[in-house]
Amino acid sequence: MPRYGETIRSMMPWDIPWFLPDHAIFFGAVYAVLTVLSVGLGYVIIKSTWDSFKECGGRSIWDASEDCNGKH
Repeated sequence: MPRYGETIRSMMPWDIPWFLPDHAIFFGAVYAVLTVLSVGLGYVIIKSTWDSFKECGGRSIWDASEDCNGKH
């Protein structure tokens, strides 16, 4: 029979025995990487959405009939 803290039931933060150093280091690194990836992905999505609406005064930048100045 395993003692408390030898195994984990899930990867959720409230189920991890943080008092064990190996669990704290491993899952701390996992959650740090997931946080950095999430923040970076969120930044890219927000920045690309912002830039797509900013160009050409809100018109589609893919409209080939005229450029951003309204010239053909």
